Amino acid sequence: MKIIILGAGQVGTTLAENLVSEDNDITLVDNNPQRLTNLQEKHDLRVVMGMASSPTILREAGASDADLLVAVTNSDETNMIASQIAYTLFNIPTKIARIRQADYIREKNKLFQPDVIPIDHVISPEKLVTEDIVRLVDYPGALQVAHFADNAISIVVVKAYYGGPLVGNAISAMKDYLPHIDCRILSILRNDKTIRPQGSTIIEAGDEVTFICATEHIKAVMSQLQRLEKAYKKIMIAGGGNIGSGIAKNLEDHCYVKVIERNPQRASLLAEKLAKTLVFCGDPSDQSLLFEEHIENIDVFIAVTSDDEANIMSALLAKRLGAKKVIVLIQRMAYINLVQGGTIDIAISPQQATISALLSHVRKGDIVKVASLRHGFAEALEAIAHGNSHTSNVIGRSIGELKLPTGAIIGAILRNNVVIMARKNVMIEENDHVIVYLSDKKYVSEIEKLFQPSVFFI
Repeated sequence: MKIIILGAGQVGTTLAENLVSEDNDITLVDNNPQRLTNLQEKHDLRVVMGMASSPTILREAGASDADLLVAVTNSDETNMIASQIAYTLFNIPTKIARIRQADYIREKNKLFQPDVIPIDHVISPEKLVTEDIVRLVDYPGALQVAHFADNAISIVVVKAYYGGPLVGNAISAMKDYLPHIDCRILSILRNDKTIRPQGSTIIEAGDEVTFICATEHIKAVMSQLQRLEKAYKKIMIAGGGNIGSGIAKNLEDHCYVKVIERNPQRASLLAEKLAKTLVFCGDPSDQSLLFEEHIENIDVFIAVTSDDEANIMSALLAKRLGAKKVIVLIQRMAYINLVQGGTIDIAISPQQATISALLSHVRKGDIVKVASLRHGFAEALEAIAHGNSHTSNVIGRSIGELKLPTGAIIGAILRNNVVIMARKNVMIEENDHVIVYLSDKKYVSEIEKLFQPSVFFI
């Protein structure tokens, strides 16, 4: 596939790194020469320096015969104009753009149409991060929750703690503890080493466990790996931007929510907009303000300002003053693994959320959903089995017959709205939604090819 990526920031760079090793022809456009030079030295891709929305630059980047344009510059307007030019002048079939301004997102159904602004897929990092954080509040104790197959199936990452009945026991004992619930453990991270789970594998306290199950059973399975936490009811949010206000709006009907916002005008606007949320104008790292607002009673402190350092420091302070759990938004990928798992419970990366959404539209072979797990080290895919036993590599074959790459596990299938846990003797049928977990992303292209129907079955 011939792909043009506009913008060599963190998202554009990470996307290029994900795709360049998968037999794609990648061209990256940016106006920062140093950034482009560094990328060209590391990866087998073309670079073009210049303005991303310039017809001349797009032509130089190969827009005339490109299959896909991904516009992820820091400017929404540049992304929109580049998509318009890609459609009007070059007729690029698929155009994906990152749009961050809430005003544009609110009107996206009217704006992003073929006869208005021709963008095929709009990616909104703020909306994605908001959804991720709300899911974590809905499932207390989870480190990550990813939904697939119209939310019927979920992959969940949790830490195992003493108090969970399965901790200290073999995985095979799970059916004794949960006789009426089907679930699979996909991966265990222990002391920074990935363990491929067997029935005899003992789950130890401190293990980071990734499992798959029907979404309705998430809490039941979590209760076997840790003492299930009570529902979060008291929430404090540091930062009243698009993400902070979005989280408050989603939670205020069933939680007691407080928002701390530095900017007086923004705080006043939020107070009018959020009917049931208490809004304070102040500094979220002001110890006296946190004391006054009874930080010691807060179930979750969520720091989502635009400043990584401010988020980290306010969360550390909140935890020290008694907040039971802290969730922090961090832009810089280098910070993520440094902070999560210590005093800070969960670090959320908008870049990683954006990459997952982008890959869902870029993957080949009927891949309809992608979730990046463990901060990009692992990946889960939802593939639809199309074709028949003659044109497909998977239809009419049992899971045990499939030649899966190392570290790939078929976790579950959605068939006619019924969730089926993957076992070796389960046959794959046409239109099955198949959830595949990959502990190593370098094998993604093999999974794509496996699910890609061909005219002539080989």
